[in-house]
Amino acid sequence: MRIALGSDHRGFETKTRIAERLSRAGHEVIDKGTTSAESVDYPDYASAVAHAVASGEADRGILICGTGLGMCIAANKVAGVRAAPCHDALTAELSRRHNDANILCLSSDMLGDRVIGHMVDIWLATDFEGGRHARRVEKIKALEHECD
Repeated sequence: MRIALGSDHRGFETKTRIAERLSRAGHEVIDKGTTSAESVDYPDYASAVAHAVASGEADRGILICGTGLGMCIAANKVAGVRAAPCHDALTAELSRRHNDANILCLSSDMLGDRVIGHMVDIWLATDFEGGRHARRVEKIKALEHECD
């Protein structure tokens, strides 16, 4: 799977560890930055990952900042993106199973490496359930065009 990764300065070290984990598991990692712990603006990296996912350059994306919330808000501004801020294995699983989330947003400040690793593994392995959830995802997609 092609996975785009992005972080701000607070998520940089976590992003580096996730990239190594994904590479070891055989995934293609597309690193959209940042490249250091020097202060940056998270919307720039959320945008880069969101556009990679929306365009098909990447199959899915993972974004990391202090809380995961800012990245999520910014990424969801891009049509075709369904970014979810997850804080445990269950929210990671359900974001895929029920919402077909294509970007996982994580907190580098509130989650440990073991929890993050487990969440990433579950999120990547979980398929979209479809069925009644497909109808709801289609309604979410329709919202993207209401202001056109």
